[in-house]
Formats: sequence, C-alpha cells, structure tokens
Amino acid sequence: MALRLVFMGTPDFAVPTLLEIVGAGHDVVAVYSRAPRPAGRRGLELTPSPVAREAQRFGLPIFTPKTLKAADAADAMRAHGADAAVVVAYGLILPKAILESFPLGCFNLHASLLPRWRGAAPIHRAIMAGDAETGVMVMKMDEGLDTGAGAMAQRVTIGPDATTGDLHDDLARLGAKLMLVALGALERGSLTLTPQAETGATYASKIEKNETRIDWKKPWQEVHNHCRGLSPFPGAWFEQPGFGRIKVLRTTKGEGEGAPGAVLDDGLTIACGSGAVRIVELQRAGGKPMRTEEFLRGTPAAFASALN
Repeated sequence: MALRLVFMGTPDFAVPTLLEIVGAGHDVVAVYSRAPRPAGRRGLELTPSPVAREAQRFGLPIFTPKTLKAADAADAMRAHGADAAVVVAYGLILPKAILESFPLGCFNLHASLLPRWRGAAPIHRAIMAGDAETGVMVMKMDEGLDTGAGAMAQRVTIGPDATTGDLHDDLARLGAKLMLVALGALERGSLTLTPQAETGATYASKIEKNETRIDWKKPWQEVHNHCRGLSPFPGAWFEQPGFGRIKVLRTTKGEGEGAPGAVLDDGLTIACGSGAVRIVELQRAGGKPMRTEEFLRGTPAAFASALN
C-alpha cells in the first residue's frame, strides 16, 4: 500500500528523490518548494526551482510559501491528509507544528554522516576539511538543526581529487534510493530509528564570499581541498592582470617548490606554502570551463610568473 506523502525540496539535489518516490507509486499529494526567483539578464523572468519544474511535469500540486510559521500553515499542511513528509534541501525551517502535522513524521535526506556536518553546506565542508569519506542519511526530523534520530545511512569514499560537483551528483542518486528503502520500511512499520551520537558533531556553515579567494601561502593539500570543495559553485579563484578573476575548478597534486603563487611549469603547476598544486580545469569570468591546456594554448606567455 502506497504512502500519502508531502514532498518538500528545492534544488537539483532533491530531484532524484522526487523521481524515485513518484516512480515507486507513492501518492505525492503536495510538493512544497521555494518560490520562483528572478532570472535572465534583467531579472524580470521568474524561474521555478528544479523541484517545482519536475512537479509541474508530473502534474503535482505545488506550494511555494515564503514561511511555514504562519498561524494557518499547520492547518493547511494537515489538510493534505498525508501520512508523512519527505524533506530534501527544502530551504525553510519546519516549526514544531508542521513537524507534528504528519502521523508518521517528517523524514529528511541529509548529505553527510550525521552528526558530522550538520547544516547548510555539508558536501562543500567535507571536501574542504579533507574528509576521506562522507555519505547520506535519512533521519526523522525534530526541532533541532539536523539533530533527529537516524533511520538509514550509506557511506561513500571521497576520491583524492573529487569535487563538490562530483560528490553532489553521486550523493543525490544514492540518497534517492536510500530514501525509497526507508519509506518502504516505514510503510511496513519496520523502520528503526537510532539517536545521533552525542559526540563528533560539526557544523557545515553556509559558504561566504570572503572565504573563496585562494591563499597560495597555505600548504598544497589545503589549497587543493579548498579549490575542489568550492567547485563548481561558488568557485575558488585568483586574479591576474589582463585576465581578471579566474575560477579554479579542478586541481591535483603538483611537483616542485617555490614562492607561494609562483608558476612552476607550462602545465600551470603553482607553488604553495609547501608543495604545489597543478591546475587541471579553470574558468575565466563570463567564459566556459576549460581544461588548462586549452586555456593556455597560444597564450602561455601572457601569464605572469606568479598568481595573485
């Protein structure tokens, strides 16, 4: 027997879970997402979220409230008659009254192995910290910030050169399947919940603009983790006369030593505070992502001996 579900999500990361749920035959009675946002050169055209676009394709009812704290929000939620809610990167806080609107509860898919990396940017922070593994977890939500009891988890190894973009796509697919398994157990009444550990909690705060510039004085591993952790968005960057701001999208371990920021060879190996990184892929402002060899073709002499 299929569950009646409210789905709450906004970005691309949430789309595979919605697709899996619909494909499995669960009855999605409402989709909640962030309101359409301005897009285009002048910001005059409103663009629905990735989740809202998929919901439209399936003909599902879509709701885009600015807040769920309104006095009548819980009544409106209960009116859907749903058994449970599935929440994936929704973007709004769910008050206690909303959490209590569902007989079986609200279940969140989070892109980390909780309690490590609670919060807004778990994938970015895991890579920036140099973690060797991460994962996805289904948890039953409570009023805290990603503090609910865990239901199911799956671990994933983080490759030495993997970017946030790479990991994002892998975790989105794995998480969608994990949520489907959890919903099956919930439907059968066999879902087991385990309180999160009281130790080991870390917080994945939102990425701020002031932490995106590359500091070549740091050891190569920190520079490497910084670049891949911020790729493809918002992007780690440096500035160079005649080229402007350049995002570094992929790096790997380089060979050689030198003053921090020094260009060590014609393959764009850059000296760091200790060791070096080799830039594999980069992007000029307003341009497309390019492999380093393509970027340098015909213009290597235009690059200075050191990066800023």
